[in-house]
Amino acid sequence: MLGHKNVQNTMIYVTIGKALYQQQSDEFHVRVAQAKGEIVKLLEAGFEYVFTHDGFAYFRKRK
Repeated sequence: MLGHKNVQNTMIYVTIGKALYQQQSDEFHVRVAQAKGEIVKLLEAGFEYVFTHDGFAYFRKRK
């Protein structure tokens, strides 16, 4: 029991929970950058740094 007197109040929290935790996709946009300027642009665009390999930095952003 969540302690709500009205089931509609409980449903508000259920809906919020679904929206926050079940809508994330496992698909990503992936970009590779080598120059400092490219890296800065990707970070400003909301891409997340993942790793570096052979001098290339790999970034991802959820679709």
